[in-house]
Amino acid sequence: MNYSAKTTKSTVNKTKKPNSKADAKKQADDASAAIDGFDSELFDGKSRTRNLAADEKDPSLDVGPEGRPLFTSTPSLSQLTRKDTCSYLKFTMQGLNNILPEELPMGMVKEFEDSLRTALLVRQSFLDLRDNFRRVVDPPMWSSNSKGPKIKKQIVLDGLVSCGKSIALAMLVQWAREEGWLVLYVPRGREWTHGGFFYRHPQTGLWDTPVQAANVLKDFLKYNESYLKKLPCRIFDSIMLGEGAGVGWLKDVDSLAIPEGTSLYDLVDIGVKQTHAAVGVVVRLRKELSLVKDMPVLIAIDQYNSWFTFSEYEEPATLQSCRPVHAKELAMVKAFRSMVHNDMMVGAFSHSTAVGKLRQELPDVPIDARVILPRYSLEEAEAVCHYYKRQRLIRHEVFNEESWKKVYFLANGNGAEMRWLAPFTR
Repeated sequence: MNYSAKTTKSTVNKTKKPNSKADAKKQADDASAAIDGFDSELFDGKSRTRNLAADEKDPSLDVGPEGRPLFTSTPSLSQLTRKDTCSYLKFTMQGLNNILPEELPMGMVKEFEDSLRTALLVRQSFLDLRDNFRRVVDPPMWSSNSKGPKIKKQIVLDGLVSCGKSIALAMLVQWAREEGWLVLYVPRGREWTHGGFFYRHPQTGLWDTPVQAANVLKDFLKYNESYLKKLPCRIFDSIMLGEGAGVGWLKDVDSLAIPEGTSLYDLVDIGVKQTHAAVGVVVRLRKELSLVKDMPVLIAIDQYNSWFTFSEYEEPATLQSCRPVHAKELAMVKAFRSMVHNDMMVGAFSHSTAVGKLRQELPDVPIDARVILPRYSLEEAEAVCHYYKRQRLIRHEVFNEESWKKVYFLANGNGAEMRWLAPFTR
């Protein structure tokens, strides 16, 4: 806010100067008390939790823009329609942890922590993403009509920082699992290219990362174990063994036989229990997923852009220098990175893990696969700010159209910045 010289002078003249140290101390204490009161109301979790618990008894507070309900009554992601957009869908932490046991996106966790409620905004961008894959499995009658939306089996989610890519991907995984799909969800794709033990396999020429491979297989079992026990392996070629993490090579054994009758659960369990087979099992699993016909299969990768840059691994090039190893040289990444196939796959870019700007046309990715997710629209921002008022992140007495629009335009629709700015609304 801009102040004129006249206004400033007038304000200064009206300010009562302290006559003594005691008066000065009293003014400082009063100012501190005012700040403490503001902080306790908006920034103290215990105080807000108590007040929000009391608010639950007053349903009249659950009102969004233009008097519309702030929370949707639709019970599941599958039943959401366009009418539910710009309203909030309630979740439970137990339910989310059960269906997304690999990990919740940090943006989702931060939203829950700051708002003190497990609810997410229903966005049209998510409904479009969900409906795209729904049409892949159950094509509508008008799918052959060129005027209808084009169905994509492979999608790369891109967009500006904090536009909701990771949350949209996690919600898509949740929806698919609720529909009974087999989903391989990788919430931390960057970990495939960083950390752990690595070595070049002499037979493939690629770099193996057995620690990451075992972690991927363990995560895959967390939700899908019951499905995998029912699905038989279709490939029975022996799996090439490698160097185990911290235990070296096996003597006189370089492959592992896969007998007929082996289930996908048995295959994954082998990779979890035998470190020498972990990478080979992950590579084989990718091929097996393409052959599953009993249920829809979705591969969902967050931090997908990490697979198009250099890993943190290096190999000696000369006595004085090392050569960085590109992600495409890693056996696991090479097996899963490509989108040039007929399987359903979605990858989300993460700017928090970005290393430089990737070119528009990515290798092994269809040209039309990239989908740009927008930041909050003005309509969405209005619903978000009403929700933050409901959750006491914005004081009721200062909330109006001018105040929430200031938050929106200052943040340029950035969801994380809007949430950070909300408590400072005046």
